[in-house]
Amino acid sequence: MINQLSWKVGGQQGEGIESTGEIFAIALNRLGYYLYGYRHFSSRIKGGHTNNKIRVSTTEVRSISDDLDILVAFDQETIDVNYKELHSNGVILADAKFNPKKPEDTEAALYAVPFTEIATELGTSLMKNMVAIGATSAVLDLDINVFEVVVREIFGKKGDQVVAKNMDAIKAGFDKMKENLAVGIQTMELEKADGKKRMFMIGNDAIALGAIAGGCRFMAAYPITPASEIMEYLIKKLPALGGTVIQTEDEIAACTMAIGANYGGVRTITASAGPGLSLKMEAIGLSGITETPLVIVDTQRGGPSTGLPTKQEQSDLMAMIYGTHGEIPKIVMAPSTVEEAFYDTAEAFNLAEEYQCPVIILSDLQLSLGKQTVEPLNYDKVEIRRGKLVTEDIPANENNAYFKRYEVTVDGVSPRVIPGMKNGIHHVTGVEHDETGKPSESAPNRIAQMDKRFRKVENIRFNTPVYKNVKHEDADVLFVGFNSTRGVIEEAMTRLEKDGLKVNHAHIRLIHPFPTDEVLPLVRSAKKVVVVENNATGQLANIMKMNVGHAEKITKHLKYDGNPFLPHEVYTKCKELF
Repeated sequence: MINQLSWKVGGQQGEGIESTGEIFAIALNRLGYYLYGYRHFSSRIKGGHTNNKIRVSTTEVRSISDDLDILVAFDQETIDVNYKELHSNGVILADAKFNPKKPEDTEAALYAVPFTEIATELGTSLMKNMVAIGATSAVLDLDINVFEVVVREIFGKKGDQVVAKNMDAIKAGFDKMKENLAVGIQTMELEKADGKKRMFMIGNDAIALGAIAGGCRFMAAYPITPASEIMEYLIKKLPALGGTVIQTEDEIAACTMAIGANYGGVRTITASAGPGLSLKMEAIGLSGITETPLVIVDTQRGGPSTGLPTKQEQSDLMAMIYGTHGEIPKIVMAPSTVEEAFYDTAEAFNLAEEYQCPVIILSDLQLSLGKQTVEPLNYDKVEIRRGKLVTEDIPANENNAYFKRYEVTVDGVSPRVIPGMKNGIHHVTGVEHDETGKPSESAPNRIAQMDKRFRKVENIRFNTPVYKNVKHEDADVLFVGFNSTRGVIEEAMTRLEKDGLKVNHAHIRLIHPFPTDEVLPLVRSAKKVVVVENNATGQLANIMKMNVGHAEKITKHLKYDGNPFLPHEVYTKCKELF
């Protein structure tokens, strides 16, 4: 028996590759296994190689695996592209239709299974993916009845006959593979899971759900990979809560509409990727100077320009901190797991209203689209805090003076009103202004308003600005990362500890303002610092050098080919240092 399995299905986009992985993973999730999946796909609607790699384990996993146990191939390209991941006892289950050929430099076994032929005999070649699931089940010695509930959920609307046909395809694939098992294939039976019910979701779904829990009732957005699922989720859910989603004509309109809705008192979100955030920058500056709450999601992908729209990268960090012209206070958050994506998004609305500034939730493609097991969420942990939003009657001002919306205060946060409140009238403008919002170019006023705005974020209250896994007072290595690199770092740590190294880990969740007081002691106590990030210039490493110093200790481990890190890559890089 094995306690962990790595399974991948590949073929051409449009062949049902995604649904194959989805059905397989959901069924195993229902049995209580922990899963982590990552989908490789091309930036086109149909055609081009795609694959879905899923890790199944009896214990928690937060990254894809180094190697591969089973490869399900619907074309030769899938074998040619992915076979090197297979270990010596790995298995290739390939559709006999394309006359599969095994590369000479692999010890993995190749078995041609007539996926398409069996499916066609049952009524349609489209069910070949169900046949493949059945064949996989035979190799795992898995009861195929675990798939029936999932198949019914997915195909039930099409009628009982369609459900029955798909189950027939799974059974036929299982039976055909059993014939092969009888002549020598060894099964890879998984240890029993604990049977507990857990969620299985992508980061984008968690962000959208966190927005709902945090009181968001409006979204303005323009579709873009890898952020679109946030909008798609909210389109389905917000109307039932009295909210709505508007697909705007572009990202500029989306951001300015979000600012307007927040000004009107409605908690609002907008989401995009790097190209869209570039377009939103002027509007983000408007949010900053008008001190209007704004929550923005940036799901990072390969850049610049259109770049690699469907590939992993973490290269928007500097842009999110410094992208606007002029200087405004802002908050940049970076959840590292699906659970954190939920809780951090809900909290982002509180921070935006308490500090009256833009809050950017920084994600990346691997976190946004990678699907993983999630423990049940605790909705009691979510609270609604609206800061200095005035809810009581405002007394009349002397001489009918305007409301001091931008009043200079000790903490930098001014009272905020919703349009229509009696005696709350004030100016709102994108130019510098006095306490009532009236435009002003006075030098003393400029200094007073700039200082006021930046006082707001001097002492951000954020529960966990840094996730810490600190076991040693004096570490040989301190790993630092952000967003989706947490899983590979944790796995590399385990291997390094077995080799006798003392390893600590700090994962930055509050990127800006940078949590220097939290990070500096960890850097001081480590012999070497390895910053793991998916970009070409070491943006997080450079931010660390700016805020904590100790540049001589800091080493960058960078990857920017569009693929996420694998655990052995982080492990090997660290070993090279000693």
